[in-house]
Amino acid sequence: MNKKWWKEAVVYQIYWRSFNDSNGDGYGDLRGIIEKLDYIKNLGIDVIWLNPFYQSPDRDNGYDISNYYVIMEKAGDMEAFDELIHEIHQRGMKVIMDLVVNHTSDRHPWFLESRSSKNNPKRDWYIWKDPKDGREPNNWRSYFAPACWELDKATGQFYYHSFAVEQPDLNWENPELRQEIYKMMRFWLDKGIEGFRMDVINLLAKREDLSDAEDPYDISYLANNPGIHDYLQEMHREVLQHYDVMTVGEIPFVSPEEGLLYVDESRNELNTLFHFQVADEMPVWDMLRFKEIQTSWYNGLKQKGWNSQFLNNHDHTRQVTRYGNDGQYRDQSAKLLAAMIHTLPGTPYIYQGEEIGMTGVRFDSIEDYNDIAMKNKYHEEVSKGRDPKEVFESLLLLSRDNSRTPMQWNDSINAGFTAGDPWIKVNPNFREINVEAALNDPDSIFYFYKKLIELRKQNEVMVYGDYKDLLPDDEHLYVYTRSYNDVTWLIVLNHGDEQQTFTFDGFANRELILSNYQNDFDTNEEILLPHEARIYEILRN
Repeated sequence: MNKKWWKEAVVYQIYWRSFNDSNGDGYGDLRGIIEKLDYIKNLGIDVIWLNPFYQSPDRDNGYDISNYYVIMEKAGDMEAFDELIHEIHQRGMKVIMDLVVNHTSDRHPWFLESRSSKNNPKRDWYIWKDPKDGREPNNWRSYFAPACWELDKATGQFYYHSFAVEQPDLNWENPELRQEIYKMMRFWLDKGIEGFRMDVINLLAKREDLSDAEDPYDISYLANNPGIHDYLQEMHREVLQHYDVMTVGEIPFVSPEEGLLYVDESRNELNTLFHFQVADEMPVWDMLRFKEIQTSWYNGLKQKGWNSQFLNNHDHTRQVTRYGNDGQYRDQSAKLLAAMIHTLPGTPYIYQGEEIGMTGVRFDSIEDYNDIAMKNKYHEEVSKGRDPKEVFESLLLLSRDNSRTPMQWNDSINAGFTAGDPWIKVNPNFREINVEAALNDPDSIFYFYKKLIELRKQNEVMVYGDYKDLLPDDEHLYVYTRSYNDVTWLIVLNHGDEQQTFTFDGFANRELILSNYQNDFDTNEEILLPHEARIYEILRN
């Protein structure tokens, strides 16, 4: 396994529209990020990941792109982008951008040409099919809608969209289209970015067989289709191999065996990936399933490919709410989840606000939400006759807006995020949970994260160490080791609201490195308090 800078990095994800507003229009922006770079550097971050800020009608918060070469007005302009890159590099950090090339906006000039007539030269840059018996070509669903086909009345054909109807999928079988994408990638790399987070990159290849799905609700048929690895290897040959970059693919619907095909270092495709076995298979915490997932991915990628570690992002509810305890034990729970993510194999990702223990949100009605996926699902279910209140309640936990509320900087109006009206409501708990309070408390979640990142920089065992789960069948305790050369660390986590006992058989000679409780350990060390996390080094005799 080769040592690489991106394996040793800690990545901080900035969902810019909710991060910091510099001009009072209610949206975060690029200059708002510049204002907070010293804060990010103070945390110890190596790489910043920026969500899309390309020109967009903003139907799906920037993931519907209408021009890959222009900055969205809400975010700023190219001058602000260039300044941002310069300031990030001045602080010794790197930056990766979202690459969204499975689809564009329906307002992109490519699509406007494509839909203008059946014989337009760009018709084949998107996916068009004739009706079947007067209806959609098949029963496939999209992520955001009951069908992945939308009828264009002017030409009488349906176009394919894996997401919203305003997000038509690109046809990667077209070599001219692929070259245009590679040209765009070079443009941004030449501006100085250090890589890409690749949005749903395993959806690029489509099934040739358009027969109906046996279960249309299992939309795994949208992904991992024949040809995908040819596209990614070509992308590597044409673009990526010529730059020292970090690539992380968003790759849903994969097992470790399938995931390895994307990140095996001998295959020249991607560096690392986000898989979604945790996010998709665990709506709430499931200790035994989580352990199974971690072990299977470690064994599946060992010595061949590299994993990523995350529990929340802009699409998934904040981790302390979804997988921890955001009430009585919010502080301890947030620290435990941090200790876990930063000591498991793979590159750890921090989603903005996670480092101060920001929580999910509960607004009063569907009208308070912006999440297009949630709103579409709500209206679809209500149209079936379901009770609107019941549908609303069922969608709250996994709404993407849980993680999209503004960053909570202080206890002033709008949490210090904006001087205007925020594009989405601020979580009401900002007066208690905010950056200013965290920085003034030496025992805060922020400083626990800072210590974890420092430890990672100083101890290769956290990066390259072998992983072994010591209690795979324990429903309460997560206990594992990381071992590298002659160094072994023991991580002991009590992920629950009740105290537990752990007997340190075989680990008598140990030194505590970090704990999320301020214990003096005069009491019995074998008693673990609720949501207690400890990291030990096992000393050699």
